[in-house]
Amino acid sequence: MIEAVRALTAEYDMLPRGGAVLCAVSGGADSMCLLHLLSSLAKEGGFRVSAAHYNHSLRGAESDRDAAFVAEWCALRGIPCIVGAGDVGREAELRGLGVEETARQMRYEFLRTVADTTGCDRIATAHSADDNLETLLLHLVRGAGLHGLAGIPPRRGDIVRPLLTTARADIMAYLEEHHVPHVEDSTNTDEAYARNRIRRQVVPVLRQLNPRLTESAAETMGYLRADDDFLNAQAAAACRNARWAEDDLVIEARYIAQLPAAIAPRAVRRLLEMMGDGGAVNCSAAHLKAVVGLARGDDPSAVVHLPGGRLAQRVYKELLLTTQSPPLPPFLPTPLALGRRRWRARPGGCAAARCAAPTGATGSPGPSTWPGRPWRRRWCSGPGRRGTRSPCPGGGEPRA
Repeated sequence: MIEAVRALTAEYDMLPRGGAVLCAVSGGADSMCLLHLLSSLAKEGGFRVSAAHYNHSLRGAESDRDAAFVAEWCALRGIPCIVGAGDVGREAELRGLGVEETARQMRYEFLRTVADTTGCDRIATAHSADDNLETLLLHLVRGAGLHGLAGIPPRRGDIVRPLLTTARADIMAYLEEHHVPHVEDSTNTDEAYARNRIRRQVVPVLRQLNPRLTESAAETMGYLRADDDFLNAQAAAACRNARWAEDDLVIEARYIAQLPAAIAPRAVRRLLEMMGDGGAVNCSAAHLKAVVGLARGDDPSAVVHLPGGRLAQRVYKELLLTTQSPPLPPFLPTPLALGRRRWRARPGGCAAARCAAPTGATGSPGPSTWPGRPWRRRWCSGPGRRGTRSPCPGGGEPRA
């Protein structure tokens, strides 16, 4: 087992010599194995190890027990440990997400903050080969493309998974051999959760058909991951044609429209990743296909709403990715002075139409004539149109 971990960590540069690794520790078997293993390898590998535990506050006293267990175990061995907590149930309501997804987001936000403040180069999580198998089966049942069927990657940025090729049976044997304690999460046996049903009902039947199920699935996911990486590289090459317009990302629609069906959705995902803030994480295949349809369609002003407040919009020949602005307050017509004429904003116009600027002000593409006099066309900056430089539907009108 240790040699397999050494090979995987070396292949993906998971444990940088002279660096620091933050180990995410729940207190369960997998994470305790990972923490003990990393602390054992730290001296010969020339890296430092810290631990981080996040209390999701979902299991009452049991959650507090887990946090205390991890903190005490680390203290006895001189391993720096940071413990955080959050009210996942309440936050799930605020974010409009399920409890499991909210817990995952909050946990990774916590780990990222701790890694940044403590100067850690890597964040190590204890996903095992069995976790990867369960993930593959879940994605297969729910429906997924190549990306989902490739399973959990060994490394994504600074997130590393040293145990990804290690079976759960080997992890339990390691804990017993080295007398490493762990705690049990009572929800792991609750078959109300789909993953638990997969683990407890489906996997045993499949293992009867193939005793090497975990190893075979890992091989298959490795092949799929190589194909996935190649297609992603093709998508990334197409996205080099994108440009920034302040906080918005703009690309000519043809660069997406002309891509093969296997690459176009990947290019959209890559563009969303470039926007940052995890905007691509919660996008389903349906969202990505909708944006591809936007690029290939004929509607010059069509819009697709995406998770996380993102918005994809056709602006004639271009595709614009932006973040929706908060709702505007109710509109009240306001007389405006412009030179010798009085102007008023037309009801129903956008924010930009409410504040006519004198001729020569910045922010418009150039003077236009209406009727026979210089004036500034209003350029829309309302929700979903920021930075599009599209004519404002509520532009100014001269008033006698």
